[in-house]
Amino acid sequence: MDNQKFTHLKADGQVNMVDVGEKKVTKRTAKAQALIQVSDEVLACFENNDLQTKKGPVFQTAIIAGIMGSKKTSELIPLCHPIGLNKCDVSIRINDEKQIEIIGVASIKSTTGVEMEAMTAVSVAALTIYDMCKSFGHDIIIREIKLLEKRGGKSDFNAQ
Repeated sequence: MDNQKFTHLKADGQVNMVDVGEKKVTKRTAKAQALIQVSDEVLACFENNDLQTKKGPVFQTAIIAGIMGSKKTSELIPLCHPIGLNKCDVSIRINDEKQIEIIGVASIKSTTGVEMEAMTAVSVAALTIYDMCKSFGHDIIIREIKLLEKRGGKSDFNAQ
């Protein structure tokens, strides 16, 4: 295996925080998605695209948690750079496949990207939904946490 393809490994295989100090400042955005499968019973409880629980409105609470999580990414993922996000947006809806769909978009003008922040946002939002809905049953499945697109920096990516 060629360690030089892994930016977080030095030639000798030791872990490394990437030096972004000489990189060009550009506008960088990333969009991520998480899907959650819940039982028909839980899905039926959602009215007007949200569910009220003793802990509060599920989607609104998950949106706040996702935004908060995105801001803490560098504390959770060891080699991520601490950055000051310009924007993080989390939206949640029930899609046509009767799944809860979470979309997170993060942006910044910086020398480093925001893919991990967008993916952390949807991950934390998904975990929050699990936590708030688990009293209905533990047959909740969080699936397909993935990067949908990124722009800025060396290369763009679009999974759609």
